[in-house]
Amino acid sequence: MKTFHRIWRGIEEISAGTFFFGGITLIFYGVIMRYGFNSPKAWVEEVVRYVIIWGVFLGFSIALRHNQHIQVDLLYDKLPTKIQKVVDIFATSVSIFFCLAYTYYGYVLVESRFHSGMVSLDVGIPMWIIYLILPISGLLFTLRFIERLVHQIRGKDVKYDNPLT
Repeated sequence: MKTFHRIWRGIEEISAGTFFFGGITLIFYGVIMRYGFNSPKAWVEEVVRYVIIWGVFLGFSIALRHNQHIQVDLLYDKLPTKIQKVVDIFATSVSIFFCLAYTYYGYVLVESRFHSGMVSLDVGIPMWIIYLILPISGLLFTLRFIERLVHQIRGKDVKYDNPLT
């Protein structure tokens, strides 16, 4: 099981990192072409937008794994430990249902764009490919919340590593 988690973690980090690195590289290319060679490329901005969005959406589950999402815990910290556990399980369960809806409606959007034949303006990328990140990220996010719920129900105290320190 540890091997599976290591592979899953690696796929998340490599895919999100690849999209971010690709976006930054394309931004650099666009700046060089515009100001260095006075030959701006119109497609760069559009592709960068999509690539960075894919990186952000793939990074959602990484942020959840590190417990780095925004939390308001002013009242939560004052609750007794047993009530905190109930609140955690409730919040995680609601999050799973939200992610399932997000994934489903993301799939519906992808399917509608696939059948419409809609393409992006400058590059002509089929829009269903661009929107495909919605069900993919929703599925990854759902799996992370399910993993969190299992840990909470088992009473396993998870130490979240902070990638920033």
